[in-house]
Amino acid sequence: MDTVTHALIGLVLYKSIQTENLSRESKRALLFTAVAGSEIPDIDVVSQLWDRGGEYLMWHRGITHSVFLVPLWALLLAALSWLFWRIFDKRIFWLGMLAVFVHITADIFNPWGTGYWEPFSEMRVAIGTVPIIDLVVWALILAGFLLARFGKKPAHLVFRAVACLIVLQFASQTVQGLAIKESAMSRYDQVVLAADFQPGTYKVIGKKGGQVDIVRTSLWAEPVLLHQLTSAEEADLQPLFEQNPEARTLAKWAPMVVVEDTPQRLAIYDPRFFDRGGSFLFESMEK
Repeated sequence: MDTVTHALIGLVLYKSIQTENLSRESKRALLFTAVAGSEIPDIDVVSQLWDRGGEYLMWHRGITHSVFLVPLWALLLAALSWLFWRIFDKRIFWLGMLAVFVHITADIFNPWGTGYWEPFSEMRVAIGTVPIIDLVVWALILAGFLLARFGKKPAHLVFRAVACLIVLQFASQTVQGLAIKESAMSRYDQVVLAADFQPGTYKVIGKKGGQVDIVRTSLWAEPVLLHQLTSAEEADLQPLFEQNPEARTLAKWAPMVVVEDTPQRLAIYDPRFFDRGGSFLFESMEK
């Protein structure tokens, strides 16, 4: 998910706690833990500062998003709460666990994916059924703030309901997306999904031999072929990898790549992010 959505989900977690009888310091510690825990796995963006070998794609959403690091992040947040506010409360640790777990688990539903099982596996878990910016989630959270502000129900009950609805939104998107993917499997050698911004709509990227189809579809609409790409599967990519380390990383990171081999250049790109004639995940070398 994007940074704003993660922060909003952190606020939902905090607002789901009944805080009326807590001290100001406890409230601040819990708010800090919920929001910081919802953002802290993305601290890996600083790795861009020292990346000289083209490994950023593997580092971003890599080890910091590992499920095995969740308790360590929670301990760090609890320690910071003690340092800043002298608050020692087991609820802070468990809230930190929940906030970090929600962050890294939500990210596996995006096309970008995460290194959920690192360091034991470099596999990127990318289900692709929820867009990075989910407008339905934003609408649910906005409705929750309005109901808590102007309604009569206690705020923590409103936001617990919002949290449940967000889970249902993820479940609905995922059930629909996986059903669509399953129906496409018989037509292609490899299929990946990339959720569209419109709820219940997906891009299905299917590869058969050297042909890659990008189709927009949903359970209630006829598929529309957006692009048909040709991949030069027999091309020797070793010169590209030697000249452009980012290309080797992209080939290892992406579940599917398209190879472009022309007299002018050799290139690979991720078709999940193909739009307007190109993909922003594109690496090449001039011949």
